[in-house]
This record gives sequence, C-alpha cells and structure tokens, in this order.
Amino acid sequence: MTRRLLWAAPPVALLALFFLYPLGLVVEQSLKPDTGGVSLQPYADVLASEPFREALWTTVWLALAATAGCLVLGFLLALVIAFVPFPGARAVARFVDVFLSFPSFLITLALLFIYGTVGMANGLWTDATGAAEGPFQFLTTPWGVLLAEITYFTPFVMRPLLAAFAQLDTAQLEAAGSLGARAPRIVRRIILPEALPALAAGGSLVLVLCLNEFGIVLFTGAKGVTTLPTLVYSKAILESDYPGACVVAVVNVLISVGLYGLYRVVSRRAGA
Repeated sequence: MTRRLLWAAPPVALLALFFLYPLGLVVEQSLKPDTGGVSLQPYADVLASEPFREALWTTVWLALAATAGCLVLGFLLALVIAFVPFPGARAVARFVDVFLSFPSFLITLALLFIYGTVGMANGLWTDATGAAEGPFQFLTTPWGVLLAEITYFTPFVMRPLLAAFAQLDTAQLEAAGSLGARAPRIVRRIILPEALPALAAGGSLVLVLCLNEFGIVLFTGAKGVTTLPTLVYSKAILESDYPGACVVAVVNVLISVGLYGLYRVVSRRAGA
C-alpha cells in the first residue's frame, strides 16, 4: 500500500499543481469583490445581470442546436460511408480521423472564404448579377456560428458511429434484405438501435465541446453573439472585471463537468 501511494504521489502532485491549483485560484477570485473581503456578491451581481442571462441562453441553444445538427448529419454521412459501397469510402473514413485534429478556427476561415462578405459565393453572385453585394451575409449572425459548429463537430459524431457500424453483424442486414425489407426499414429496425449508444456518446461529447467553444464565435466575427466563454473574455480583457469573469468561468466549468460526467457514463455503456 505504501509503495502504491509513493508511485501515485508524483502524478497526483502534478495534477494538483497544473490543473487543480489554477482552478482553485479562479474560484478564490470569484469570491473576492473589488471592495475587498470574501463575499458571494460577485455571484449575485453576475447571475442577476442581463448580459449573463443572454450569454447563458445563447450558449445553451447554440450547443443544443449544433448537437442536434451534428447527430442528424453525422448519422447520415456515417450510413453512406459504412453501407453504401463507393470508391474511396475507406479513404473518406480515414479522413474523418484526420479532420478531428484540425483546429476549429481553420474550418471557420474556410467558411469565411466561401460565404464571407467578399467570399466566393458572394463574388460569383455579384459577377453574375452586377449587384453591389451578395446575398450571403449570415456568417456574422448566430446562424453562421451554428453552421460553423455543425461543420466542425460532425466528425466527432461520425467517429463512434463508424466504429459501431464496423461491429454490426452484416448477416442481419442480408437476412432482412432477403425477406423484402427496404432500406429505410432496415435502418430504422436494425441499424438505428445498434447506433443509439454511439449516437449518445458522440452527442454528449459534441454538447460539451460546443458549450466551451470560443474560437468559432471569435473568427466568424459575430459581434452580436455572446456565449459564456466570450463573456469571460469580455469581462476579463475588455472590462477588467476579474471577479465577474471568474464567476462566469466557474458557472461554465460546473455545467461542463456535469455534461462531461454524463458523457463518461454514456461512453462506458456504449463501449466507446
């Protein structure tokens, strides 16, 4: 027992130093108003403020909508890759793994090149019609943020789905097809039940990631879209309200930890 404790002490100490200690400093700062002392007043002020409520609502609905979009799109794309034979299907499946390593701002920049104010789509429109500007002006709105998040996070749903589909017994599909079952019924009665654990695991992960996404909101230039991470940035950097920024950060961490706990439970059940 003593030897085990000695082996466990260094990693626990490193964890406490590099992760728990900074988090403890954030919590400590959130309890110290500018007037001095220790108080819950920063929490009362922030939680009662309209900007916080709007940021919380924006964060939640964007995360839920992006997760729903990723689940639908990821399921359809994974179905095609796994069950519709076409040249290069294996290469596409491997590219999904590579895509997971891309930074979120890279995808956002790509969307700006396509749908930005001076992007390709607007350029083609103005060249064809002679209009002063193109019709695609949505990237700086919540819908642009939503599109970028769905584009970036869909592979996080596809990866566990492809793994689940690889383990699916194809004999069931062949038997159902020989008995006259059409593709929609096979998907609904055989494939979807097997995919539910992977969908739940991927959806939980995407929900956590969307809740904490900062780069996409920043690079889309959506100035009217304020989420909890951007509110932390605004309070700390622009307003120098460090107690308020720490309060928002603590709330964001609590929500994230709760959702991460859900993700871990679902992942264990799914075997992901």
